[in-house]
Amino acid sequence: MIFAEAGCAVAITAPVVFGVRGVPTISSELWLTFLVLGGVTAAFGVLACSRWSWLGGEKRDFETAVPLANAKAVLPAPKEALRRSFYGGFVALLVVPCLVVGLIWEPLVVFWPFVFVPDRAVKGVYAASWERRHGVLLWRGHVEEQPLGKGQFLYSSERLPTPG
Repeated sequence: MIFAEAGCAVAITAPVVFGVRGVPTISSELWLTFLVLGGVTAAFGVLACSRWSWLGGEKRDFETAVPLANAKAVLPAPKEALRRSFYGGFVALLVVPCLVVGLIWEPLVVFWPFVFVPDRAVKGVYAASWERRHGVLLWRGHVEEQPLGKGQFLYSSERLPTPG
């Protein structure tokens, strides 16, 4: 949902900043810098999904997911599923600094939320493929019968054996 979160942040920030400061011109060097930055964040997303990640990463989190004791009794609420993870707090976290910096320093900062898209998109694709390969539904949550701590990954079904 990062596309929606970044889009909402830009849709809120851009009219205000461009209304006050005017619409800036964008040079080709700036576009190239923005594309390189997007490539770097995508590379960090791939690194986080690999076994070489020294920062933790998605792969390690998914592999340490804990099965629910009774998967039929407790299923994730719709907002807790990884694929449906629009978070308004993240939008606010993107809007406030972009709005302040855009009004004070550089109006083009309103496009900063799009820098997070490649990294989070790579992680989202990896999560969906991991779920499909392992036949489980990953989600974050808290289960009263199985207290694991806040933010613990859980899955709702037994793992299916993966071919070869």
